[in-house]
Amino acid sequence: MPSRVTPEELDRIAREKVPFMGQLGSRIEDLDAGTVRVRLPFHQDFLRPGGSVQGPVLMGLADLAMYYAVLSLIGPVELALTINLNCNFLRRPAPGDVIAEGRILKLGKRLAVGEVALYSDGDPEMVAHVTATYSIPPDHAEPL
Repeated sequence: MPSRVTPEELDRIAREKVPFMGQLGSRIEDLDAGTVRVRLPFHQDFLRPGGSVQGPVLMGLADLAMYYAVLSLIGPVELALTINLNCNFLRRPAPGDVIAEGRILKLGKRLAVGEVALYSDGDPEMVAHVTATYSIPPDHAEPL
């Protein structure tokens, strides 16, 4: 099933409606209904003491990937909102691009539940695992 939004539409939404995340320069590498792969290009400001990518950067990217995955199923609904996000940091992320692979596990009428796997570019080992729940405004989602 194809996505209900294009990568270009999601990029515009990020820049105009979620400007903090839009300014980070993420790029959608793959998008399908309920799944997304997003790359966040490395920036020196993302590092914390010790030389690893900061947790807030990882969580922000995961939240953005989840938002994209939700919109890929329900269309460009601005008021779909995060109501829960849980992040397990598994390994120290190396300085470099961060890759987020998100997927929706369950889409209901009012809630979407998904997960995001985060990787340092070129490393097959996950650096963080995120689960998230989104609230969907009434009358905007079709249950899977």
